[in-house]
Amino acid sequence: MWNLVFFDLPVTTPADQKAATKFRDNLLKDGFQMFQFSIYVRHSISREGADLHKRRVKSFLPKKGKVGILQITDKQFGMMEIFEGRTQEEVKPPPQQLEFF
Repeated sequence: MWNLVFFDLPVTTPADQKAATKFRDNLLKDGFQMFQFSIYVRHSISREGADLHKRRVKSFLPKKGKVGILQITDKQFGMMEIFEGRTQEEVKPPPQQLEFF
């Protein structure tokens, strides 16, 4: 499962800028990676793991702005077409997960 977090946060005042930076920092601390400036993604090995990270994002939502959280499967993520200008980029496979018994 993949969690995608989309956001549009105000940055017109120093307090707004600080809140937006704190939100992005919290996403990074929780293992999200920047996909685009206002889109962060995180891979989880299960629906339960994805739900855990969704709850964490909800716990540090900023007071202002819009935030969307979307969960999709590995297959759906793999069907995404990504372009840099007019050149299509290869979609990277999900990270490998270590399993301990």
